Amino acid sequence: MHSEQLDAYLRRIEADRPAAPTAGALRDLHLAHLRAVPFENLSIHLGEEIELTEKALVTKVVDARRGGFCYELNGAFGALLGALGFDVALVQARVYGDTGQPGIPYDHMALRVRTDDGGDWLADVGFGTHSQLPLAFGDRGEQSDPGGVFRLHDTPEGDLRVVKDNKPQYLLETRPRELADFRVGAWYHRTSPASHFTRSLVCSLLTGNGRVTLSGRTLTTTADGERQVTELVSAAEVLAAYDRHFGIRLDREPTVGGTG
Repeated sequence: MHSEQLDAYLRRIEADRPAAPTAGALRDLHLAHLRAVPFENLSIHLGEEIELTEKALVTKVVDARRGGFCYELNGAFGALLGALGFDVALVQARVYGDTGQPGIPYDHMALRVRTDDGGDWLADVGFGTHSQLPLAFGDRGEQSDPGGVFRLHDTPEGDLRVVKDNKPQYLLETRPRELADFRVGAWYHRTSPASHFTRSLVCSLLTGNGRVTLSGRTLTTTADGERQVTELVSAAEVLAAYDRHFGIRLDREPTVGGTG
């Protein structure tokens, strides 16, 4: 990522360039990213390609001012952190489903980030409603976060079970991976009828006092603990909501199963 792209990315998330790759800087960037770049799967239902290269991911998030799902969001964020001098490794995880069992390998991408002040962190801006701040990778006690109470548990196989509010979220492998390793997982989630991403529409963004989510034509806003649900009645209202709440400008309404 060249200097102009780096500056444009920081403007996109309304963040200052940190003086050094410290834990405090990582926390600030992590929260800024969650509040600026939505978690969304619109490309799947608009027939858009999902290309897992650093150039394509940064272009989508920064130039097109879009969001994405885990591979895209954490892939782009990892590129940003690397350009700022952080030591970043991509790590794969299997997400726990309704059955209580972890899903397919490369189900999810997260980041292991080491900082100049000795920090070792699990960063994840691509798991929807999750931790708002990085989690300490080596801490096995309770970690309180604005998003909930988290714990990292060692497994006999050498993995980490990430738990939120006593509910397992995903099973994380600690071995570093390459961006290309996640292509099969991304392909599965954009094509398989068994993937929840092909069966639903979501666009969700953390706000300063809550969250806003558009699922199909259902708009849900939470502010200071107050939840409001609005059913949008037309494509025009849906497109206006994408623009107003997420800064996403579309020329047609995404629909489940739509391919453009």
